[in-house]
Amino acid sequence: MSFINFNLPVKRLVRTFVAVCLGALLFVSNAFPAFAVTSSPTKGEDQLLGIERESQKVVLDNPMSLEETQEKASKGPNEVQGDADIEKMKNPSNTTATSFEQQVKKAVSNIKGDKG
Repeated sequence: MSFINFNLPVKRLVRTFVAVCLGALLFVSNAFPAFAVTSSPTKGEDQLLGIERESQKVVLDNPMSLEETQEKASKGPNEVQGDADIEKMKNPSNTTATSFEQQVKKAVSNIKGDKG
């Protein structure tokens, strides 16, 4: 039994199929962007507006004294932001990440063959 030869080579069909799939993927990804279902678009806006107001005050007024700067900086990571979203910020106390020094020590001990 002889095989039926098609006019189009298989490679051309595969390339055309891949091009159509990529085109469809690009169209869908641009037409229907990802939706942030779990977040509220106005939830963080109030804090940002407060930070912006405070930043404008700091820039437009006379420079703050050392005491004012220290007082505001003690409330959070800096004197402008205060404690806005401080519980969401990453720091050594709320992460399980190892320091670079610990990673190097572990790598050196693995190279040496030490256990531990």
